[in-house]
Amino acid sequence: MRLMRYTTGVAMAALMAGTAVGQSVAQTAPAQPAPAAGTLNPAAEEAPQRAAATPQFRLADGIIATVNDRIITGYDLRQRMLVIMAMAQVQPTEENIAGIQQQALNDLIEKHLQDAEIAKFETLRISDQEVDEEIAGMAREAGTTAANYMAFLEQGGIRPQPFREQIRTEIGWRELVGGRFRDRAKVSRTQVEQAMRQLTESATKPQYLVGEIYLEASRVGGMQEAMNGARQLVQQMVQGAPFMAVARQFSAAPSAARGGDAGWVVQGTVQPALEQAMEALAVGQLSNPIPVEGGVYILYMRDKRSGAATSLVQMKQVMIELPETASEADVAAATQRLEALRNGTTCDNILQRARAEQGMQGADLGESDVANLLPQFQQVARSADVGTVSSVVRTPLGVHILAVCGRRLGGPEAPSAQQVEARLQNQNYAMLGRRYLRDLRADALIEIKQ
Repeated sequence: MRLMRYTTGVAMAALMAGTAVGQSVAQTAPAQPAPAAGTLNPAAEEAPQRAAATPQFRLADGIIATVNDRIITGYDLRQRMLVIMAMAQVQPTEENIAGIQQQALNDLIEKHLQDAEIAKFETLRISDQEVDEEIAGMAREAGTTAANYMAFLEQGGIRPQPFREQIRTEIGWRELVGGRFRDRAKVSRTQVEQAMRQLTESATKPQYLVGEIYLEASRVGGMQEAMNGARQLVQQMVQGAPFMAVARQFSAAPSAARGGDAGWVVQGTVQPALEQAMEALAVGQLSNPIPVEGGVYILYMRDKRSGAATSLVQMKQVMIELPETASEADVAAATQRLEALRNGTTCDNILQRARAEQGMQGADLGESDVANLLPQFQQVARSADVGTVSSVVRTPLGVHILAVCGRRLGGPEAPSAQQVEARLQNQNYAMLGRRYLRDLRADALIEIKQ
C-alpha cells in the first residue's frame, strides 16, 4: 500500500508563513511557445563561482512529512531547497518557489527510501573518506578546492552535515544499483554491434548535439505543474543559471548525471515535437517548454552537423575483366557465371571460391571510405547488409560481385565499440535504478502533513 497526501505542486505552501524572495523576472514565456526561448548565457556550462545571497525562508520547523517510520522536517526541507538553488544557480521567485519546494520534497522522500534500502546491506557502509573523495571530485569539476567548495555552500546557508549525508546516500545508492543489477545491465555483443550499425546507417542524416532537461509530470504533480516549472527554469537559464547545473538538479532524464548532455541525436530517432524544435533551434539557443506524453522537455542546441564526416566499409570482390567495348553476349555470360558463384558465397570463402574459378579475380579491398570508392560500388557499400554479397555490378573494368564484410563510422568523433557498450550499460543502470526506486515508492507509506 502507498499513502500520499499533498496538494499538487504547492504541497508546502501552507507551511510557509512567508518567503522573502528576489524580484521576479519581467519576461514570461509566451502562451504559445515558439521553438526558441533565447540564447543561453555564455556561462551556461561553467561551474558556479560564487554563492547567491541566502533566501530567508520562514518554514515551520516541525514535521513536514513521514516516509514509513522516518520523518522530514522543515529544517530538512530548507536545507535541500538551498542545495538545489546553489547547485542550479537558480534564484527563488514567487513564481518558482513552489516548484523548488516540490523538487526538494521529492528528493528527500527518495533519499529516505534509498537510505532504508541501503541499510539492509551490511557491506554498504560508505566511509567519511569516500564522501570526502566525492566532494573533492565535485570541487575539481567546479575548478576549485574541496575547502573552497564547502565554503561556497556555507555562504549560501547550507550546513555541511546534511549535505555530506546526501552525498553518502548518493554513493551508497549508486553502489547498490550497480551491484544489484550488474548482470541485468550487461550489454551483449549483439546489442553493441546493432548499435554500431545504427550509428553507421544514420551517419549521413542531420544530427544535433543536444542538452536536455526533462520534467516528469507524475513526479512534479501533473502536466500543468511541469509546464509552469519548465517556464521558470527557462527564464532563469536565459538570465544566467548554468544549463548543466539546472539539469543535474531538476531533470528526470538519465542524462541528468552528465549535466543534461544527450550527445549527438540523429534525425528521425526522437519524438516529432522534439525533432521539430531541434530543426528550428539555432546553435546556442534554448527552447521553450516542449510538452510530450508524460512530461515536458527543455532543449539546448549545442551544435549541429549534416552528418558524420566519414563512413568506412570493409569489402571483398570477385571480378571478371571485360572492357567497355565488350559485346552484350560476353557481358551476359560473365554475369551468369558470377550470379552462379553468389550462391553459398560469404565473406569468409569468397576469395577461395574466386581462385578456384578460371578467369575470375578475387581481391580484398580492405577498409575504405565510402566516398573514395568507385561510384558503382558506393550504393552497395552504403545500403547492403553486412555479411551479404551483392548482385553483379558493371564498371569500365569488368563485372563484379561485392561482399560487404564490415561497416563503421570513421573520424575522430566516431565512438569505439567500448564506448558504445559503456553508454548502453549506463543507460541500463539508469533505467533499472529508476524502476527500483519507483517500486520502493509504490510500496512505501508516505504522508505529507497538511
